[in-house]
Amino acid sequence: MNLEENKTEERQVSPETVLKIFLVATAFVGLAGGFSDSILANYFKDAYAVNAAQRGFIELPRELPGVLSLLFLAWLSAFGNLRNAVLAQLLGAVGLVVLGLFRPSYAVMLLFLFIFSTGVHMFIPLGDSIGLSLAQRMNMGRVMGRINSVRMAFLMISGVLTFVGFRFGWFSFELPAWVFIIGAACFFVVGVLLVVQRRIGKDLSDGPVEQTKFVFRKAYRRYYLICAVFGGRKQIMYVYSPWVLIDLLDFKADTISILAVVGSLIGIFFMPVVGRWIDHFGIRRVMTAEALAFIAVYIAYGFLSRWVNNNAVVLTGIGMMLVYLLNIVDRMSAQFSMVRSIYMRSIALVPEDVTPSLTLGMAIDHVVAIVGSYICGLVWFRWGPEFVFLIAGALSLVNLIAAQGIKEN
Repeated sequence: MNLEENKTEERQVSPETVLKIFLVATAFVGLAGGFSDSILANYFKDAYAVNAAQRGFIELPRELPGVLSLLFLAWLSAFGNLRNAVLAQLLGAVGLVVLGLFRPSYAVMLLFLFIFSTGVHMFIPLGDSIGLSLAQRMNMGRVMGRINSVRMAFLMISGVLTFVGFRFGWFSFELPAWVFIIGAACFFVVGVLLVVQRRIGKDLSDGPVEQTKFVFRKAYRRYYLICAVFGGRKQIMYVYSPWVLIDLLDFKADTISILAVVGSLIGIFFMPVVGRWIDHFGIRRVMTAEALAFIAVYIAYGFLSRWVNNNAVVLTGIGMMLVYLLNIVDRMSAQFSMVRSIYMRSIALVPEDVTPSLTLGMAIDHVVAIVGSYICGLVWFRWGPEFVFLIAGALSLVNLIAAQGIKEN
């Protein structure tokens, strides 16, 4: 009898209560990102003195998990989204702890970077799927905007702490690298919160457990194209946009962190707005506006990087402010990821397709990212950074064309 009462009580947990737990977990995801992913480029430069071509090669072990996650999550699909999300957090924590406590050889560093990145990439589709499962009982665009806004808020907080830590010498990449150890602790906390969420609200947030092992449907081909385009553009955004600052302008981790803070601060208010735009204007118009904006951003970035690389200008005052502005706006591109997730949810033929399709989409974008990163590294090295950003602008143009074929329900 007590068992039946407990089951009844579990079913009575409101979606809003479960959402609040997930929002707290999302907050720690943001903190973990600020203490790890956002400063890895500086870590590679300071600890291993990599050049632009090597920086591109590092993206192989860093982005390969985005492809392999398709296989990992297919093998583990019977465990459900929440259990797999907990595993993802543990992998992220393990990889980051090793980077924080040891200065391994270059090859061993790549191995643990791979482990860390596997956890991060596994959680991307899982986190979106969990959020969509909760949001489908409410106003989807607004709820997803709320989730992403919380993540950005705490990414900003960790960015502030990272900036202060590096500026005053509390953080460094000397051992032990406390910034990475704190990030690992945040990953662990996320795992604990997801365990709690599963115990009290599994039915509300886990989605269908009996998922198709692999989904590739003709009906989703436009989604796959959009993911492929994003993969190439994203890699330029994550790798080569900050590399202009780090390699050409010699910006340190504190400056990169404060730019991330500003981008996150804007994102706190911008993500709910994007959610409302999706609900009000529809996915096609929002995606069109995104593509047009970033065509302009990458053209401007291309000209600016050419001038800096050729020593045609010495950036001060307005010129430096323009660099900051372009970097911050470029970071906003990642904040449109929920548009693609909501689009996938809107075209899904059955609910069971959502998580494996999001995972396949991520795998596609990472295949393009891996290949594109290596190619862009060679392009940068042989012809100059401006051609890398012209490639990004061309990809944004393809995204614009693809968006025009989206049919709203």
